[in-house]
Amino acid sequence: MRFDVVTLFPEFFRAPLESGLMGKALAKKIAEVNFVNPRDFTTDKHQRVDDEPYGGGVGMLMKPEPIFAAVESLPVLPRREVILLTPQGEPMQQGMFRELAADRDQLVLICGHYEGVDDRVLHLVTREVSLGDFVLTGGEIPALALINGVLRLLRGTVAKEDSLKFESFEDGLLDYPQYTRPADFRGLKVPDVLLSGNHAEIARWRKQQQIERTRSRRLDLYDRWLEDRGE
Repeated sequence: MRFDVVTLFPEFFRAPLESGLMGKALAKKIAEVNFVNPRDFTTDKHQRVDDEPYGGGVGMLMKPEPIFAAVESLPVLPRREVILLTPQGEPMQQGMFRELAADRDQLVLICGHYEGVDDRVLHLVTREVSLGDFVLTGGEIPALALINGVLRLLRGTVAKEDSLKFESFEDGLLDYPQYTRPADFRGLKVPDVLLSGNHAEIARWRKQQQIERTRSRRLDLYDRWLEDRGE
């Protein structure tokens, strides 16, 4: 898969993309991440990428010309998605990551800044995506989250791919509690069922824990899970 990030701050991504599983996956060429800076496509001597909004208002908007030129400079792969990272977009969810990992060859990620982008940029965009119902200084943090969420699902990134099947949100529920050695830490003990060796009982316990944890922590997810089951 190819990620193309349209950003004024490509240096923001350097350390995260060189670290951990992402760094290993990119080193193995499971995917590639490229950067294109709209400032390189400006035509004035000051390389200006922002201007005042028509109609007045506080702050500055990113101009359309450099963003259009930056995106149009990129190669076009067959299964391509052009994503604008914006608080107004569709919230990131695990299902979105699964879809993008399975069905796309190229993700172009446009990172806004200042008060946002000129609305005409949406003519380039096939999808608007949000990290959540809050505002950040720019689209780089959401873009990095999306790259991480998609990249880890690509074959070869995670050594034990079966582990991806038993995570929060994969079946609509939060993850179950997990423990490792020691079995007793400062009087806090691992549940007996996990030490029993009875895999059927362990599976039942884990499923029940998922249901209870989701119901207590994320009632919205729990209600959706019930609805999907027809309950």
